[in-house]
Amino acid sequence: MSLPPPSPDVLLAPASEGWVPGQPDPQWIKLMHIGLAPFVLCVLLLFIVRGEAILAVEHLLAIYAAVTVSFLGGIHWGLGMHSTPPQRKIFVRSAILVAVTWIAGLMPPHAGLVIQGVLFIASYMIDRKVYPAHGLSAWLMLRFRWTAISSLCCFLAAAQI
Repeated sequence: MSLPPPSPDVLLAPASEGWVPGQPDPQWIKLMHIGLAPFVLCVLLLFIVRGEAILAVEHLLAIYAAVTVSFLGGIHWGLGMHSTPPQRKIFVRSAILVAVTWIAGLMPPHAGLVIQGVLFIASYMIDRKVYPAHGLSAWLMLRFRWTAISSLCCFLAAAQI
């Protein structure tokens, strides 16, 4: 027995009662800030740990950055699937983000983290064009702050070697 798919109203319902239509939900904002914690924690650890532990922390950060860039690419994929008609270029940009971050993840962390920091910025620049077309302009200021912190953490970690 299969369940019927949820209605669009359920999928678009806010996570909290403080939500204002057209604005990011306060609960989603908290989740975005929590998503920055591994970036900040890893950079702080790089100032504390020594020896081979530095490489381990950089590797952890590189993995997290790769997963996060892939997540951002997935958002683009979702927006492309929601477009009528589907826009091929949004799927291509999404796939490029994921492929390049995968390559960066295979590189030594000091090099890969620079590429991933650049990918965060590039993804934001794409979002500045894509989000307004999908009614998501209200997310751009938060997205800018998130990009500034995550990319800065990648660049700081890369500079530690």
